[in-house]
Amino acid sequence: MGMTPEEKKYKGIIWTLSILIPLVVALLFRVNLNKLGYNVEPLGFLPPIYATINGITAICLFWSVRAIKKGNIKLHENLIKLCMVFSSLFLLMYVAYHMTSLETKFGGEGMIRYVYYFILITHIILSIIIIPFVLFTFIRGIAGAYERHKKLARITYPMWLYVAVTGVIVYLMISPYYPY
Repeated sequence: MGMTPEEKKYKGIIWTLSILIPLVVALLFRVNLNKLGYNVEPLGFLPPIYATINGITAICLFWSVRAIKKGNIKLHENLIKLCMVFSSLFLLMYVAYHMTSLETKFGGEGMIRYVYYFILITHIILSIIIIPFVLFTFIRGIAGAYERHKKLARITYPMWLYVAVTGVIVYLMISPYYPY
């Protein structure tokens, strides 16, 4: 079965967003407003908030899968929309924090350092890879292409869940080293 009209309509937008979001985040991540001469208060209160949002996203993702398995399509759809909102809020807060705050270096030593960087690197890579998966899965669901939606969701769900859960783990591991 070919693409739905909605997929065809949004394909270019999805791929554009999938490329632009990581590029813009990477660029903004390198911009520190205070180093540019702006006197901006560091947003040191944001990391526990966006880590909590990641945790809530993971719970909502899990709950959405349970909902669809029970045949509650509307709850599933609403939870997925909520996850998309939460992921967007996370991204905005994450960028805002890094644009106003000093870089935090992980201070752990030995094996825990390797564990931390493994989790961090896989989290970052999958957070980039997941963008088109989430958007195409969402469009397929909204378009009513349920078999194709379900097939792609089997790949999207574990990746998105991993990104959400490891976001919390990364925060918990680095939080003792925050300067604020």
